[in-house]
Amino acid sequence: MRVRDKVVVVTGGGSGIGRALVTALLERGARVAAVDLNQEALDETAALLGAGDRLSLHVANITDKATVDALPEAVIAHHGAVDALINNAGIIQPFVPFAELDDKAIERVLDVNLYGTIRMLRAFLPWLSARPEAHIVNVSSMGGFMPFPGQTMYGASKAAVKLLTEGLYAELADTSVSVSVVMPGAVDTHISENSGVTDMPGGDPENSSLKPLPAPEAARIILDGMERDRLHILVGKDALALFTLMRIAPQWSIRFIQRQMKKMLGS
Repeated sequence: MRVRDKVVVVTGGGSGIGRALVTALLERGARVAAVDLNQEALDETAALLGAGDRLSLHVANITDKATVDALPEAVIAHHGAVDALINNAGIIQPFVPFAELDDKAIERVLDVNLYGTIRMLRAFLPWLSARPEAHIVNVSSMGGFMPFPGQTMYGASKAAVKLLTEGLYAELADTSVSVSVVMPGAVDTHISENSGVTDMPGGDPENSSLKPLPAPEAARIILDGMERDRLHILVGKDALALFTLMRIAPQWSIRFIQRQMKKMLGS
């Protein structure tokens, strides 16, 4: 789906990849509804872009069902329609093994990454299905197909998003709604800070020896894939390489990442 003159909802639109997506969408001629938990971050995005009424700001916690259920009508009240949804918002877990995670941390990761995505899909899918052409983009992760020690629950939540998206692709294949899943590698964002995670030796969990991809480049790759109706959108050379390795030699690939993470953590 070409995004020009379309109305696109972006969660996590106040920072990182989300802000880059909002920027790139506006540059491509779309109208954008930016959704974020942080009012200050949204205001900063709006101030940087100066997009006028082509950009609407929606402060919302995607873990709250009532708030999410009210979003479609708020977007349509401003823009007149909704043509696409990009579920980008997500958080990582504290950088500890699964056995050391408390219930609160596990529930928070699942509530934002998985159930937040599900809530947004259930709220917007009826409206998207009524459009002549529509698109759903769910952002998973390189960690959704390759396990990273210390981020097991994060990876599990993103793996669920990947399979959820593939299931939607199959269910909506003969409809007007296209579906894509994004699997970014290391991208230069503030995900650890925005997740409230400070115990990050060696940096974000998905960092590799490759320099993290700038967020604007990640946004370009995502939108190019969306406009070409790609099911899988791999972002970054690290994601592409590991996706290929995992299909060829899964056990070797998992042990390789495990060794690399031990070096990074110095343990």
